Amino acid sequence: MTEIETPKGLIAGPDGRTRCAWHGNLPDYLRYHDEEWGRPVTDDIRLFEKICLEGFQSGLSWLTILRKRQSFRAAFAGFDIDAVADFGEEDIARCVADAGIVRHRGKIVSTINNARRAQDMRAEFGTLARYFWRFEPALHERPSSVTHAEIAANPTTPVSVRISKDLKKRGWTFVGPTTVYAFMQAMGLVNDHIEGCICRQPIEELRASFVRP
Repeated sequence: MTEIETPKGLIAGPDGRTRCAWHGNLPDYLRYHDEEWGRPVTDDIRLFEKICLEGFQSGLSWLTILRKRQSFRAAFAGFDIDAVADFGEEDIARCVADAGIVRHRGKIVSTINNARRAQDMRAEFGTLARYFWRFEPALHERPSSVTHAEIAANPTTPVSVRISKDLKKRGWTFVGPTTVYAFMQAMGLVNDHIEGCICRQPIEELRASFVRP
């Protein structure tokens, strides 16, 4: 019998079903792919956590950050925006000494700064969700078919560039266009599960019934 070749960017999981290949069938990464990535999020804590962790991820793999996520949550008060905004020099020193997280002083200071900027944003928009979801790409701004080649060729998009520029104008740091696009993919502002992945259609259905903030 001839083995059927899996299209590029897809992989057969332990259950025999086809998914995006990037999780490599590592159990924790596969669970993140199936249960979190691409599902629309409106919770401000999760949005703040994710954009901060994407900043920490810069230069590293997301799997490294995912496996440290609980330690990051402990270090940064569960990413409670007001609590992190109150961090001072003692907290910075504590985080720099914390082997459970990425001990990059600049990124730690950035997280505190971004919490303060997030407070400003909530004062203006009510929630972070209202700010971010107003940038959701229109249909004409999305590819007609979400393929591995399309995703690989576009680590940024015009929308992620717009968000990045606006965040930087508002004083946010470590929010470049690539970081922002990874945030958009994870938080469901776009559905980048590629054609043939078992999660693509369920997330399309979720997005169809999702109430935008």
